[in-house]
Amino acid sequence: MKSRHKKLKTVLIVFCTLALCGALLFGAINGIVIGQSKPYILSEADCAALEDIDCILVLGCAVWNNETLSPMLRDRVTTGLSLYQSGVSEKLLMSGDHGRENYDEVNHMKQFFVDEGVDPEVVFLDHAGFSTYESMYRARDIFGVKRAVVVTQGYHLYRAVYIARALGIEAYGVASDLQDYALYTTVRNAVRESLARIKDFAICLVKPEPTYLGEPIPISGSASLSDDKEYV
Repeated sequence: MKSRHKKLKTVLIVFCTLALCGALLFGAINGIVIGQSKPYILSEADCAALEDIDCILVLGCAVWNNETLSPMLRDRVTTGLSLYQSGVSEKLLMSGDHGRENYDEVNHMKQFFVDEGVDPEVVFLDHAGFSTYESMYRARDIFGVKRAVVVTQGYHLYRAVYIARALGIEAYGVASDLQDYALYTTVRNAVRESLARIKDFAICLVKPEPTYLGEPIPISGSASLSDDKEYV
């Protein structure tokens, strides 16, 4: 009986030790991603003072019923428009999921800008931005982006800027939290994001290629090269 209790105690000690080490590692990696990105999270006014920014990179998220921008996505494009109107950059890059015929984030994002009077020739589309990592990798390798202002919600911005800088892009970030989101959404995103930071921290050590690459579409050129439909 004593031997059995001793073994159980040993198992519990090992389990608790591993759990503690895992929690410490989890916290440390989240701290690294946030700490290294935080100096580059700026206000819109501070971004207006930056020079030679290649593009304002707006990250995609949900489109409802393939026609309606979700509140978070509308806030992102609205913030991107404000930065564009402030003269932060003359080019915009929409990066999101358009991997299926019946689901399209990026064209809806571009349509928002066109409806607001922005020349479609300056709004580029990355149809294969299936993840934050892939968006940054493709911004660098397909569009030739070297300096960018990234737009997304604050909870996501640390990871986005961290990945961009890990890939060699001189990235700055502006949070697009223009409203209070549902409590459930806020809590869910915070939990998922803390786990995603661990994943992308590891991915940035290896730097695998994204799902798709392709021919270069220089951000210095015409955005029509990235279009899959006509904009008037």
